[in-house]
Amino acid sequence: MKNNKLIIFDTTLRDGEQSPGAAMTKEEKVRIARQLEKLGVDVIEAGFAAASQGDFEAIRSVAEVIKTSTVCSLARASENDVRRAGEAIKPAVKGRIHTFIATSPIHMENKLRMTPDQVVERAVQAVKWALEYTDDVEFSAEDAVRSDMDFLVRVFDAVIQAGARTINVPDTVGYSIPAQWGERMQQLIARVPNSDKVVWSTHCHNDLGMAVANSLAAVLGGARQVECTINGLGERAGNASLEEIVMAVRTRKDIFDLETGIDTTQIVPTSRLVSSITGYPVQPNKAVVGANAFAHESGIHQDGVLKHRETYEIMRAEDVGWGANKLTLGKLSGRNAFRSRLKELGIELESEELLNGAFARFKDLADKKSEIFDEDLHALVSDEAMEEASEHFKLVYLQASSQTGEIPHATITMSENGQEKTAESNGGGPVDATFKAIETIVDSGAELQLYSVNNITSGTDAQGEVTVRLSKGGRIVNGQGADTDIVVASAKAYLNGLNKLYSKSERAHPQV
Repeated sequence: MKNNKLIIFDTTLRDGEQSPGAAMTKEEKVRIARQLEKLGVDVIEAGFAAASQGDFEAIRSVAEVIKTSTVCSLARASENDVRRAGEAIKPAVKGRIHTFIATSPIHMENKLRMTPDQVVERAVQAVKWALEYTDDVEFSAEDAVRSDMDFLVRVFDAVIQAGARTINVPDTVGYSIPAQWGERMQQLIARVPNSDKVVWSTHCHNDLGMAVANSLAAVLGGARQVECTINGLGERAGNASLEEIVMAVRTRKDIFDLETGIDTTQIVPTSRLVSSITGYPVQPNKAVVGANAFAHESGIHQDGVLKHRETYEIMRAEDVGWGANKLTLGKLSGRNAFRSRLKELGIELESEELLNGAFARFKDLADKKSEIFDEDLHALVSDEAMEEASEHFKLVYLQASSQTGEIPHATITMSENGQEKTAESNGGGPVDATFKAIETIVDSGAELQLYSVNNITSGTDAQGEVTVRLSKGGRIVNGQGADTDIVVASAKAYLNGLNKLYSKSERAHPQV
């Protein structure tokens, strides 16, 4: 492999899914994986096969459809984990097992209850088990940031001799700073025997806001794989952001002199798809993919950009996919055109029934807004899939009223397990009244932790995408809904969240 190639390892489907409420269905994982392949990601970590049967099946489904990217499953250094991972990736054209064990004193003593010798022995055995399924084995030393350097050298030397091809050095708790992390990577590469026979990787968390900076420091220190996620998604404060890593390397060629295989024009579409499916909105001032990333409010900045773009812009908006949400279809478009455009977007509906339902929604939407964009289609298909997957609660009819000087009021008719029920309520606003009316029927006892509204495209006739986060009995789920009417979108989102709580289909995270 050329030493100027930076491997992009995306863990949105695994580490990103560990964000509260962001657990994905098998179908959603496949949709995102197809888009990641279109983006040009080298390695897609599709999940943690031993975490649940649902995750195992999702990894296997991803492995069956992905042709150019490597499909990877995470596995603890235990025989059951490794063998589950091996079975999950079997259908993949290119498959990888990513096994790990903690190497810091605090983890070995308090979590693993193992001696250093036992940890080395287990790490080597895990690599050997993995090699029974694939020759592409990655080993990670969990909590490497707080691990003794001499012990890291010993562990890495042993797993390289055992046959590991990628060595990952993770800052599991987001504790490091760039100068320290870059130096640690340099020292490891210098001290570990046969370090030139493997790819060195880094996986940084963002607890102190330095995941991207630490990852780039590791690259300068010799790492040639970065583990990252779309939109920086991940547990706690998240992971290193793929879009920021890729664009930093591309924009600062004078510093990095590296190439990636990423089609950067697919960055924004991928960001929006992940946001739509996970229910995690992108903050407007987020680098590269935020709505304000290429906006200029200051008169001085506006003047400079108009005279010469590079006075204040170091990247072109179109290079990362802004402006790619072109008009695709209208209300006169037929079913075949609709199907073809979905296929171009990497969306493949599994049945004619799903296609028919999505097409009917498209026609309804086309009657409400004149321009249908790619983002509308993604939201529309997500809406159809959510309704298909969870039919316990379903919106039938909603009337909400709000006017100055009057108390907002909502009347809702919804079906519960096929039986229609109607309720009404007052509230502080039409959305509050709607939620209270729903609760009059369901009495769920769920706590509303988050309510968020984002426009899918521009314009006053744009669809609003609503995300709610509900908590009950220790479970957290995200519900989503989209509609040109925000109150209707809110009702759909709330019912979607209740359906997830009712079905209890969300998978346990690997830590559980």
